Amino acid sequence: MASERRIRVTVAWSPRPAEVVEIPLEVPPGTTVQQALGSGDLARQDFGDDTTGGVGVWGRRVPPDQVLCEGDRIEVYRGLRVDPRVARRERFQRQGSRSAGLFASRRPDAKPGY
Repeated sequence: MASERRIRVTVAWSPRPAEVVEIPLEVPPGTTVQQALGSGDLARQDFGDDTTGGVGVWGRRVPPDQVLCEGDRIEVYRGLRVDPRVARRERFQRQGSRSAGLFASRRPDAKPGY
């Protein structure tokens, strides 16, 4: 059985902002994303409190029953803590209209919009 063919995949997730953990795995052909995440050392890993973000392969969301191919990179996504639209609205209210937006740092005497 030692000669059984295996494929190499990588599992990546971010436990905290600005930190990424990558673990290389060798799994048998036909393994699904869910099986890979539950195998070996990954079964004991803590993917964070909020795993509602889902999973993806190379940046595309996939269902947990997606079959993996050689060289795939499984990514475990964290859920958003704040809706980006709400965060932008609150930031705009804090900063005011003059210091926010695309043309906030205009040159003196410049035409409007430049």
